[in-house]
Amino acid sequence: MTVANQKGGVGKTTTAVNLAAAMAEAGLRVLVLDLDPQGNASTALSIPHQSGTAGIYDVLIEGVALADVIQESPQVPGLLCAPATIDLAGAEIELVPLVARENRLRKALTTYLESLGEEDRVDLVLIDCPPSLGLLTVNAFVAAREVLIPIQCEYYALEGLSQLMKNVELIQQHLNAGLQVSTILLTMFDARTRLASDVASQVRDYFGPRVLRAAIPRSVRISEAPSHGETVITYDPSSTGALSYVEAAAEMRQQEVTA
Repeated sequence: MTVANQKGGVGKTTTAVNLAAAMAEAGLRVLVLDLDPQGNASTALSIPHQSGTAGIYDVLIEGVALADVIQESPQVPGLLCAPATIDLAGAEIELVPLVARENRLRKALTTYLESLGEEDRVDLVLIDCPPSLGLLTVNAFVAAREVLIPIQCEYYALEGLSQLMKNVELIQQHLNAGLQVSTILLTMFDARTRLASDVASQVRDYFGPRVLRAAIPRSVRISEAPSHGETVITYDPSSTGALSYVEAAAEMRQQEVTA
């Protein structure tokens, strides 16, 4: 599942790492692929990602096996991460001349998943994208079966969403026919404001049952957690932010069972 929205600051990384942690704590084995050069997902999972660390850049550009760069989060057993280093910032340009440039992540991920034994099997892969629609995001779309879009409950929330949907359609037509936008998650929801309720209503009208009932509130604890190298799930499990992500993860698992 790719977590994508070309608009920055909507909670993509926060959503990817907290859903991953909530799923892992529920007993699933989860792999996070950090495709954002900022490496914030790696930071939140306490995964070293300084320049020189083997990471997604080496997989995409050098052809290194994914198994050789994956690390387990010290905070949550069963939560794995392939980190992003600053080298990934140049990957958009370096990918351009490469053969099958859009398929490099899918090939590496498929090879890795097929190599795993039953006891090491990964139940869920979450791909955290940069806030753009460049080649890194295209690789994420081609590698995934589903797209999760976090939507901020703010005035500009739906702006640019039509472009994202068009890009998904192009990927479906030319590179990955099985890709579908399966899940929408409302983030930074403030129930006290009329605006948040209006945006939530618009999004639910547009996307229907794909919008999770759980909405993620604005929360200081969610923002604080990465500075401690943690997700809010382990940093403050009883906070409203953590409970909301646990609820969203449970809802997604239920949808998967129903499907």
